[in-house]
Amino acid sequence: MTGKVLILGSSGRFGRNAADAFQAAGWTVRGFDRARDDLSTAARGADVIVNGWNPPYTEWARQVPDLHAQVIGAAKATGATVIVPGNVYVFGADTPGPWAADTPHLATNPLGQIRIRMEEAYRSSGVRTVILRAGDFLDTQASGNWFDQIMIKPLAKGRFVYPGDPDIAHAWAYLPDLARAAVQLAEMRHDLPRYCDIPFAGYTLTGRQLAQALSEVTGAPVRLKQMNWWPIVLAQPFWKLAPHLLEMRYLWDTPHRLDGSFFDSLISDFASTPLHEALKTAVSDLSHDSPRTTDVDRVQGLSWARRHVRV
Repeated sequence: MTGKVLILGSSGRFGRNAADAFQAAGWTVRGFDRARDDLSTAARGADVIVNGWNPPYTEWARQVPDLHAQVIGAAKATGATVIVPGNVYVFGADTPGPWAADTPHLATNPLGQIRIRMEEAYRSSGVRTVILRAGDFLDTQASGNWFDQIMIKPLAKGRFVYPGDPDIAHAWAYLPDLARAAVQLAEMRHDLPRYCDIPFAGYTLTGRQLAQALSEVTGAPVRLKQMNWWPIVLAQPFWKLAPHLLEMRYLWDTPHRLDGSFFDSLISDFASTPLHEALKTAVSDLSHDSPRTTDVDRVQGLSWARRHVRV
């Protein structure tokens, strides 16, 4: 079953991949320009709204509640289902794993609290909502995230920079897979609970496993180096993004994985991309030094970090 989908944030990481996946599945895809378009007008006739809006960390407290309130209002007016790419921020550092659909949201840090309140706004609104929850992203092109701006930036020199403990598990998701999952869930939306929290397992890897897989993909030895966080610590007085990066540092030192059993019960035949194939695509864009994304604050911030942590 296909239909019409409105993609918010279609130039961002999740939105771009979602637009491709919905179009490939035969949906009518409509983008949105926040500088020009009116959301209530754009949402008319949409069966699904994919909310890929993700302002910079420094703007979350100010923008996130209002942006999602606008989406909830548009969905109420049209009856559309909203699909939101969820993350693991809601769980906090001390939440036992694996993190599943029914795992308590115990984060106490500011960014985690913002996400908790945002998700609760959808739950209490009555709007049909799918939270498709995933770990860190592996993209098909350089897009300004930790993986392409910090971790694999020196890969051509045989180095892989890891921001945390390389011996603990960390959750990852390949964006084309996550986007295909969003399409399949959209097509079965009327069979889902009205508010549906669905963890997407993706890949669970230690830093050493990721480095080894990159070595196998590139056909060359890869030396793992742990990132030095001190330049970011020292930058806090004059770099407004630094405190937020440090706030989320715990995710690199907290072992975690997402429990995909609920997702598997819904889509038992989902074909995930093999890890080596995903990594081959993710590193193929290394020749492009400038990430193509609208999230200027985060991109410039990670670029600054890349220069100063001597990757």
